[in-house]
Amino acid sequence: MQKNKLTFSVIIPLYNKENYIYNTLTSVIDQSYSNFEIIIVNDGSTDKSLEIIQNINDSRIRIFNQQNKGVSSARNLGIKNAKGTLIAFLDADDLWKKII
Repeated sequence: MQKNKLTFSVIIPLYNKENYIYNTLTSVIDQSYSNFEIIIVNDGSTDKSLEIIQNINDSRIRIFNQQNKGVSSARNLGIKNAKGTLIAFLDADDLWKKII
């Protein structure tokens, strides 16, 4: 992460997406622009989703855990903890295309 203020925070609510979350995260991490953080809010997953993200070594990833309260609550927790100037939401089963 660059030392200057983060441009944006990517908030990813996560609930039982073990088959998708690795590809979702790598699609964000592999972008050529790097001045952002990734906030993952684990919304009480009962599968291996949390284990998968804990094995990804990237200092921009921050993980927050909560009991299952739904996607809106997870996004709100992410917003509360975001350090970026802007907010971007991404679902745990979506991908970002590499732009540059």
